[in-house]
Amino acid sequence: MTPHELSSYIKAEAKRLGFAVCGIAKADTVPQEEMARFTEWVNGGNHGTMSYLERNCDKRENPTLLVPGCKSIVSVAMSYAQPATPRNRLHLSRYAQGRDYHKVVKERLHALLKSINEATGASGRAFCDSAPVLEHYWAEQAGIGRVGINRQLIIPGLGTFFFLGELFIDQEAEADTPIGHNPCINCNRCIINCPTKALTKTGFDARKCLSYLTIEHRGDLPENIGEKMGNCFYGCDRCNASCPHNGHNEHETAKELLPSEELAAMSDEEWFALNEDRYNRLFKESAVERAGYTQLMRNINEIKKLR
Repeated sequence: MTPHELSSYIKAEAKRLGFAVCGIAKADTVPQEEMARFTEWVNGGNHGTMSYLERNCDKRENPTLLVPGCKSIVSVAMSYAQPATPRNRLHLSRYAQGRDYHKVVKERLHALLKSINEATGASGRAFCDSAPVLEHYWAEQAGIGRVGINRQLIIPGLGTFFFLGELFIDQEAEADTPIGHNPCINCNRCIINCPTKALTKTGFDARKCLSYLTIEHRGDLPENIGEKMGNCFYGCDRCNASCPHNGHNEHETAKELLPSEELAAMSDEEWFALNEDRYNRLFKESAVERAGYTQLMRNINEIKKLR
């Protein structure tokens, strides 16, 4: 196939497999100014205890060190948009209500890679939030979206409720053009609605973010943080929910990413009384397994203090 034909084939297969959008970038070295921004953010301690962000910077900068022979980076997005849980009920962030997105996205990426391999002989590797990859940067280079003032990728017609994944392949596919316009209209809703002021006009401090505190942070939660959590005990959707780019997503959410009937029906009383056996049943093959039962109950009990 020519690079143009390969690009068209990849996008058609990505659509068939359920990805909402797909774009392609040339696997060049990341510009020094981009790496400098990332390094400055990490050196400032804004990543908290997520020490994995400090490692393998050479592979983040040069994709051929991560996947030797890589020539093209395929960036895809899968929607997880779904109706919000009523805010007066205890709930988890929308992204964590279905099956573990790492597995769901990677299964489809492997299917895409298999199809590409059978059609062209190309080989490569699949990633979904699981390797030293600057996902937002490559998605921008692939033309599928741009990072907004919320420090998240905004995809036209899709918003921010999506998961990203990448294929690093050893054949040259026609690269897409990055989006030129800024998706933000300076409404500042995400900044205004951030309950802990982790998000500001000048940056993002993960150490203040409720998603970081309720998922990544081990040990005791900051004093009085329950007042900021509201009824969300795992993650925080407020910057996403307030973004005007969300609310008109026409892409279907994979059934694997939707909550089970049992999870959707959980009452506040059931969450407060959650035992480890039920936790294991509710969150089998879920991203919530990352936190574990003890940490999840730490979060729930922080809200319970205020009842």
